[in-house]
Amino acid sequence: MTIKVGDKLPDVKLVKATPDGPQPVQSSEYFAGRKVALFSVPGAFTPTCSARHLPGYVEKAEDLKAKGIDEIACTAVNDAFVLGAWNKSGGSEDITMLADGNGDFAEAVGLTMDGSGFGMGKRGQRFSMVVNDGVVEQLNVEAPGDFKVSSADHMLEQL
Repeated sequence: MTIKVGDKLPDVKLVKATPDGPQPVQSSEYFAGRKVALFSVPGAFTPTCSARHLPGYVEKAEDLKAKGIDEIACTAVNDAFVLGAWNKSGGSEDITMLADGNGDFAEAVGLTMDGSGFGMGKRGQRFSMVVNDGVVEQLNVEAPGDFKVSSADHMLEQL
């Protein structure tokens, strides 16, 4: 079942990419007590994700924070080393990378996709959400192949 506005995020293990290496975190602890702009990409270093999705959040980070966002996080079904390298190459310190290496988070929120046709296996869909103290306040799920509603610009319009 797909998560919806008003639902509490499920509690699963994620791995935060940090300069000191991967740090395991529970989603219930990570999202507690703050307002987080979370966006999900099918994969680090993939064309749309690298050319438009991540750069949009990097460019709009200050604007999002000015609208009450405490932290901006990105998740993908990649390992923390890949997400850390992706953030280093095209992201910024304003973006926290949360690796969902086994796809547990994507599965728990009901937002998986089958990328087998591209050799990618099961991945998270492209989406964004605003999570306030662990509860989903906004949810924007892209249609397959689209990049509109999960963008930083769209999120800013909603805040």
